[in-house]
Amino acid sequence: MSSIAASVPLPAPRRAWLTDLPVLLVAVVWGASYLAAKGITTTHTVVAVLVLRFAVVLPVLVVAGWRRLRALSPAQWRGAGVLGLVLSGIFLLETYGVVHTSATNAGLIISLTMILTPLAEAAVTRTPPPRAFLAAAALSVTGVVLLTQGGGFTAPSLGDLLMLLAAIARTVHVLAMSRIKAVQSADSLSLTTVQLGGAVAVFALLSALPGTGASPWAVAVGFGPREWAGLLFLSVFCTLIAFFVQMWAVRRTSPSRVSLLLGTEPLWAAAAGITLAGDRLGPLGLAGVVLVLAGTAWGRRAAERTDA
Repeated sequence: MSSIAASVPLPAPRRAWLTDLPVLLVAVVWGASYLAAKGITTTHTVVAVLVLRFAVVLPVLVVAGWRRLRALSPAQWRGAGVLGLVLSGIFLLETYGVVHTSATNAGLIISLTMILTPLAEAAVTRTPPPRAFLAAAALSVTGVVLLTQGGGFTAPSLGDLLMLLAAIARTVHVLAMSRIKAVQSADSLSLTTVQLGGAVAVFALLSALPGTGASPWAVAVGFGPREWAGLLFLSVFCTLIAFFVQMWAVRRTSPSRVSLLLGTEPLWAAAAGITLAGDRLGPLGLAGVVLVLAGTAWGRRAAERTDA
């Protein structure tokens, strides 16, 4: 990361906000995506909504990157396909999870990926993480425990556990991308397109099985204006535009700066849940929010210092 960042000329201070603002807006829409998904999804429509969400944007990505898709080698296709399978698991866990927990909990628990990924990388490479990072990880985990116990100490909800599994799956996805050699030289647009295509294929197959809920067609027909607005928000803003903004921003500023701005996602998830959905956290929950945000920010800085 540090070598890439060094090769990218940083914008002048007066113009840095022109690059930072779109990236920050991506973090805002990602934070709001948990509430949007919760608003249009039920236990019986998770798979169908996922089919619709990604089927809307996939043709655009295919058309935009058709030449580069054709240039992928068979090994790159296989590697991206494996990543697509992992990605499908992430979205299934996240979407089922958000149905069974609050948008605030979902956004904050998934932020543990920023702590779990360096820990997993340290385990794989057998390189002990710095003490500051371990302290930040402990702070974040404590925050999640308090967050999920905002109404008193009880067993975490099914949704909380699913979001924790989603954070672990995200960690596996990041490690796989760094370990599968074939995809490391692949064009990022092509890699994303193949992954989403593989995920859509998994969702489509699941939707055809009995007992997996309503069909995508039935859900699409039953959607009203509010549900379609939520679906298009998830498809266009949270997926398509967000991806292109990231590609655009990384070419104009440092990856570390982009990562730092996108790392504010859990803050916006909590803000959306509290202000729009009326989530009530209680004193323990609010303390958990503070600890999660502080721990992930501290851990990110500690990891960046280690990579520098």
